[in-house]
Amino acid sequence: MGNTKKIVAFQGERGAFSEMAARSYFGKDVEVVSKRNFSALFAAVEHEECTHGMVPIENSLIGSIHENYDHLSAHHLQIVGELKLRIVHNLIVNPGVKLKDIRYIYSQAPALAQCTQFTASLSQAETVMTSDTAGAVKALKTSGARDAAAIASAQAAWDYDLEILQAGIEDDHQNYTRFLVVTSEALSPENPDIQMPAKTSIVFAMKNVPGALFKSLSVFALRDLNLLKIESRPLAGKPWEYAFSLDFEGHIRQEPCARAIEHLREIATFVKILGSYRQGDMVEGKVWKDEKRKT
Repeated sequence: MGNTKKIVAFQGERGAFSEMAARSYFGKDVEVVSKRNFSALFAAVEHEECTHGMVPIENSLIGSIHENYDHLSAHHLQIVGELKLRIVHNLIVNPGVKLKDIRYIYSQAPALAQCTQFTASLSQAETVMTSDTAGAVKALKTSGARDAAAIASAQAAWDYDLEILQAGIEDDHQNYTRFLVVTSEALSPENPDIQMPAKTSIVFAMKNVPGALFKSLSVFALRDLNLLKIESRPLAGKPWEYAFSLDFEGHIRQEPCARAIEHLREIATFVKILGSYRQGDMVEGKVWKDEKRKT
């Protein structure tokens, strides 16, 4: 896969935080492909139309993006990396629009949820959900609206040549989104280098009997493996039964991790390894001020 040209799918319009994450991880000149929704992103990577996908999975303020946990379980992809991108939200307007003029604030639901204190302070303005942050900026540019604003990245403001009326409007400036880098199983390296510190992500299910979850977690405790996160999701077609997505420290090729998974397979109804990969760094998003990006 090292010699394959990298083409990275992301959800949203140009200037989305997912695009910023892709360029932060792969380099600013990587080829990126915009996808309308996450279903299209996962399909493009699974069918090898794109070599990788950049998938938001968790935000430090509002928690997990459940849809993408379900996609990870359903598709034949491997997680090969992660990135924790600082999310700085900005109030973006057409040139000359003032705060007092704003009656509508457009953005994606997670972005609005991360900026509730600011939006509440604009009592005259109504929040309106859109499919993505950069898409809200693009629509604002197209409409030329003088009574509206969008919440999005500084990159989106640059790309669509609009003004940032107020920067850093998120409720907490320690606002990070964790992104996963996914690739198809066919393109995933068979014996990747073990890069430390490593993390492994799995999904599994247990019989609905007393003590089942305790027993499943004990396979990690017995080997002193640190659990980083566990998330339950409903099993489709099986009301009130759940699958568990779990992250733990270590690489599947390390003996304690391999033995833990082997033990888990003995007691679980199914186990799927989503990937072992290097734990991602926390990075600041960079605005690429390239005139060719502007519309």
